[in-house]
Amino acid sequence: MIRRAVPADLDPIAAFHAEARATYYRGHVPDEEFEGPAERARTRANWATALSRDEPGAAVLCAEVEGRPVGVAAYRTADGVTTLTQLHVAPAHWRWGIGAALHEACVAAWRRDGVVTARLEVFEPNRRAQAFYAAHGWEPDPENPRDDTHLILRLVVGDDENRSQG
Repeated sequence: MIRRAVPADLDPIAAFHAEARATYYRGHVPDEEFEGPAERARTRANWATALSRDEPGAAVLCAEVEGRPVGVAAYRTADGVTTLTQLHVAPAHWRWGIGAALHEACVAAWRRDGVVTARLEVFEPNRRAQAFYAAHGWEPDPENPRDDTHLILRLVVGDDENRSQG
């Protein structure tokens, strides 16, 4: 089930976010940068901020299995640009379709809100995520394809009819 995340989801979201990040950062950046105490506190604080945000064009969506949060997607629109800021699934639930369901919920919300394009950044060595996003229609942003260690991807949202014609 996909629903709006609530403050009570903070601890499980922060925990599986850290667990998922470790799978793609390990071996590429020092461990302290993704799982040290300071980074875990920063991650938790950032999720607390996202969960308390109440603004148009922003949401944190949560996927549940058996009443437990196992996936999260967050997006925000700022200065006219909609960005998928986070999409994480607990590694024990990878390949269950949870990421795809969260992604589709974001796209459906963007379509309702009239979003034309969305963007995201993906860590360049994270080939698994790149394959996921490519399978869901994301392409390198032709105007700004990278930011340091991250690739910038763009999705033409539109409606289903226009996407199949374009």
